[in-house]
Amino acid sequence: MRFTSTPRGARLARRLVSHRLNEWGHPYTSPANETVTLITAELAANAVRHGHVPGRDFHLRLAATDRVLRVEVTDTRAGRRPVPAAPYPAGESGRGLLLVDALADDWGVAPRPAAPGKTVWAEVRLPAFTPPSSRTP
Repeated sequence: MRFTSTPRGARLARRLVSHRLNEWGHPYTSPANETVTLITAELAANAVRHGHVPGRDFHLRLAATDRVLRVEVTDTRAGRRPVPAAPYPAGESGRGLLLVDALADDWGVAPRPAAPGKTVWAEVRLPAFTPPSSRTP
């Protein structure tokens, strides 16, 4: 989906991910939903704050398999590749990628194909499903 590069766009992206995960069987209060929603909030906020080019939106893609949830946020600023760094201790920002790094099982940055920009992606592995009949009491 495409969102305006504004704080409102970032909030809508976060809400959409949470709703979609709930529809896919990951309830709002589940660890998977809460983790991927928080990662999305950080990546969308970074796209708005650091990847914004006037008049251009950011894109969000959410994908799922039975083992992995993946979120991708694409912006149109190619020159600014995110790197986690220690924030200024009294600063109010600079911790987003540290959170993504701590919460995601894997994450990275890829150049945007066929246009200026980049995609920051993160993956969260899901626990293996064990049918109720084979669980130990």
